[in-house]
Amino acid sequence: MSTIPTPERTSPTPPNAGPSPASDTPGLSVRDARDDDALDVIELIAGVFGEYPGCITDVDGEMPELRALASHFAALGGGFRVAEREGRVVGCCGWTPHGELVELKKLYVHRRERGSGLGAVLIGEVEELALARGARAVELWSDTRFTRAHRFYEKRGYRRGSTRELFDKSDTVEFHFQLELPTGGAPSGER
Repeated sequence: MSTIPTPERTSPTPPNAGPSPASDTPGLSVRDARDDDALDVIELIAGVFGEYPGCITDVDGEMPELRALASHFAALGGGFRVAEREGRVVGCCGWTPHGELVELKKLYVHRRERGSGLGAVLIGEVEELALARGARAVELWSDTRFTRAHRFYEKRGYRRGSTRELFDKSDTVEFHFQLELPTGGAPSGER
C-alpha cells in the first residue's frame, strides 16, 4: 500500500490556492470544493456514517449545507477542501473562523484511504491556515462513536474536553477537541 507523506510545514499549500498534489501517489490531489461536489461529498459522509450503528445521514433535515457546501462555507468566512483520487472524492474537510479560533468541520476520509496519511494532509492544511490567520487554537467536535478519529486527533496534540448532545436522528453525543497553537512555528502537536 502506498503512503502519503505529510507535507512540509515550511511550504504548505494553503486552502484556496487551487489543486495541490497530496502525495506522490498517482491520481491523488486536494483542491477547493465546488458546490457541484455535493453529491460526491454526501456519498462519502453517508459511507462513513454507515460504518457506525445508529448513525443516520439526513442531509435535507440535518445537514442541508452539504447541498451547496462551497457557498455555505465561503459565506461563513471559511472554506471546504476535497481530496480526489482519479476523479473520485475520497476525503474532505471544512473550516470556519470563530474569533481567535478556527473550527475544523466535516473531516471525513474514505475507508480505503484511512491510515494513508490523507487525514493528516487535510487537517494539516487547516492547522496551517489557522496559524497564518493568527488563531490561538483549532477546535472540532467529533461523534463519540468515532474512536479511531479520536486517537488520530489526540496523536496530533488535540486535547479532549467537554461533550454536547445534538438531539438529532442519530442520538449524537460529541466530544470537543482543541489544539492550542503557538504564536509562530508549527502546531503544538507537531514533533
